[in-house]
Amino acid sequence: MYPRNYATKPHLEKHPVNLLSLQNLASGLLILISSGVGLSALPASAELTLPHIFGDNMVLQRDMPIPVWGRAAPGEQVTVSLADETRETKAGSSGQWKVVLPSLNKKGPLELSVKAASGSEKVFKNVLLGEVWVCAGQSNMEKPIGPHPGQRPCINYPKEIAAANYPEIRLMEVPPTHAKQPATDANCRWLPCSPQTIVIKRGGGHGFSACAYFFGRELHRELKVPIGLVAASAGGTRCEPWTPGQGRNGQEAVLYNGMIAPLMPMAIRGAIWYQGESNNGDGMKYCAKMKTLITGWRNAWGQGDFPFYFVQLPDFPCGPNNLAEMREAQTATLALPNTGMAVTIDIGTFPDCHCTNKQEVGRRLALWALAKDYGRKDLVYSGPLYQSMEVEGDKIRIHFNPTGSGLTTRDGSKELTFFEIAAADGKFVPAKAMIDNDSVLVFSDAVKQPIAARFAWDERAIPNLVNKELLPATTFRTNPPGK
Repeated sequence: MYPRNYATKPHLEKHPVNLLSLQNLASGLLILISSGVGLSALPASAELTLPHIFGDNMVLQRDMPIPVWGRAAPGEQVTVSLADETRETKAGSSGQWKVVLPSLNKKGPLELSVKAASGSEKVFKNVLLGEVWVCAGQSNMEKPIGPHPGQRPCINYPKEIAAANYPEIRLMEVPPTHAKQPATDANCRWLPCSPQTIVIKRGGGHGFSACAYFFGRELHRELKVPIGLVAASAGGTRCEPWTPGQGRNGQEAVLYNGMIAPLMPMAIRGAIWYQGESNNGDGMKYCAKMKTLITGWRNAWGQGDFPFYFVQLPDFPCGPNNLAEMREAQTATLALPNTGMAVTIDIGTFPDCHCTNKQEVGRRLALWALAKDYGRKDLVYSGPLYQSMEVEGDKIRIHFNPTGSGLTTRDGSKELTFFEIAAADGKFVPAKAMIDNDSVLVFSDAVKQPIAARFAWDERAIPNLVNKELLPATTFRTNPPGK
């Protein structure tokens, strides 16, 4: 099921004389759109316009070329100015125009001025240069800090809302929208982060994304630069509708078309992603789907392999093996360059799949960005990840990479939890496990000739293996899928 389009109905009753013409215009637009004609194919307007992602209070990406685009009369000269930089161009035959300003390393506030030769002008005020991230996914990305129908609010939400006074963090939400063809605009606007704006209900949601906010807050505190957060999420959605060109005649790409395509070619640092619950049961197929999504976004954006960091699913009821196999698929997605995974196996709220500790989710995502994109080379950003195994008599030794500052347990116990071991018959039984330097020894009196081990394969497992930075190890099995 796809989310409804939250467009506002015009109040035609105030202008009865124009009712028929407005209805005819609307009917024409609907016919064009339903027939697969995108907005870019509509007749050009003489009015100077820019997409709604340009506006007062926006954040533009620093240290990167800055694309600015819009529409004007065909052939009209357009001049774009920001700080001391000015670029000119002419609108094409369809009225479309685009300039690319050089990279800037100024904080602002600045004004972005766009002028047409006809005298029409757009001036956007209080513009900052900083770090821009797209934050997308389903309900766990959509989830706000405070109350939301059918979900528990984030922990300490009254204090978190009251403390959300960060005028240099700018929030923009793309409302849930589906489109048959890539859209050129979205109904959105930039707002400085405050206790008031963080809870504004817009686009059918109930406040700004908690995951996005806590991620951005961590970056802002560490980097001391403006942060632009573009939230684009819709609850109960699979990854296929977010993937360019996927599905039957492009229909499955309706969320990408309506919510991601309008952002391009906006300069961004990267993206964070929290989704997967609705793909429950896909197993390793989800890895292929995620790789297609990430590669599709990168190719369409034209900014190379920009960072793409995602959240691994916490515990929730989804059937035997399903959650473990989904986590396995998410881990395998790390084979793509410039990807990262925030493990949340220890902070779930079983049976509710909507984790309430979004503060820690945002922090763990930010660790990847700080380490990989912002030069914090000494920062531990990942928990232990399975690397390899070897059989040593009646035991299996498991190696991890990375291990942070070393392996330990969250609860101080010497014995590790939720390990299993199997012999050639493939029947896994509970096993004992102990840390041995930077590896783990797994064994059981019931298995004298082990060939495989697995970890946290139960959907309710909250294991105690972590690194000394308290980032958890995640679900794995030593035998490949199907063996």
